[in-house]
Amino acid sequence: MQDFINQLNNVQQQAVLSTEGPNMILAGAGSGKTRVLTFRVAHLLSKGVDSFNILALTFTNKAAKEMRERIEKIVGNEARNLWMGTFHSVFAKILRNEHDKLGYPYNFTIYDTLDAKNLLKSIIKELGLDDKIYKPGMVYNRISAAKNNLISAKSYNDDPSISSEDKRMGKPEIGKIYQIYDLRCLKAGAMDFDDLLFKTYTLFSKFPEVLLKHQQLYKYILVDEYQDTNYAQYTVVKMLAKRHQNICVVGDDDQSIYSWRGAEVENIFKFEKEYENVKVIKLEKNYRSTGNILNAANYLIAKNKNRMGKKLWTDDKQGNKIEVINTNNNEEE
Repeated sequence: MQDFINQLNNVQQQAVLSTEGPNMILAGAGSGKTRVLTFRVAHLLSKGVDSFNILALTFTNKAAKEMRERIEKIVGNEARNLWMGTFHSVFAKILRNEHDKLGYPYNFTIYDTLDAKNLLKSIIKELGLDDKIYKPGMVYNRISAAKNNLISAKSYNDDPSISSEDKRMGKPEIGKIYQIYDLRCLKAGAMDFDDLLFKTYTLFSKFPEVLLKHQQLYKYILVDEYQDTNYAQYTVVKMLAKRHQNICVVGDDDQSIYSWRGAEVENIFKFEKEYENVKVIKLEKNYRSTGNILNAANYLIAKNKNRMGKKLWTDDKQGNKIEVINTNNNEEE
């Protein structure tokens, strides 16, 4: 046990050992975040927490696979029973286990973006709408944004502000398309990627006993890249963490890059208000870059309007001075 803890610096050790209650780890680039997450899970397992009581949510399959492999090296096969994966993969597992509650078969199909757009294309054609105005990609993005904000087809159609916005854009039939699309997916026993989030929220909202079962199951929750969570992800995690409050979110308020897909960096700022006695730990020692690079990065990042404040530093040498190269376009860059 002590062997792997001793591989960490003092602040990293705090982040690993502080397992109870709400914790927020602000991890700068190159600060050993993955190692801290890995060791934190390994530490929980080594002190007797059952693997199936740990939920670890990541944004990519690659990150989940890497973490699981690292944990296995420390604690062995016990890591295989962890609830670890992307939001979509873990929520899909929950939905398959509870499929009958929402009227889906156990082996429901998961539509990828192309499947979803093709279905929308056929609905637009059936309704006799102009596909130059109702472009399938645009309609898909509109429906996706609604689901990520937990707006059902019914709520979408019942909301006068949404209807007036669609009319203003010259696309008053989007609500109707959404409603038909939703029914067609259900009839086909299919969900799209956004449904995996939205239907999990629906499941927990409509069936409190199912929510309670999962709240009791997940005694420890870890969320990676918390600054990139959207409203649906943020809400479901909050629902699951309500019972035990042993939630650890890891993120970097200076590195939110997914606003285009609904990510809300505000989620990381709200965390301290949502939970009592939050412990904030800042990983600021950088193991990747030289001093000059970090100084330049800190100078630029300090100008961000909304940030929680951290400053990366290194024991490494200052390194070469930074050269600024102006290019005419991104290909040349």
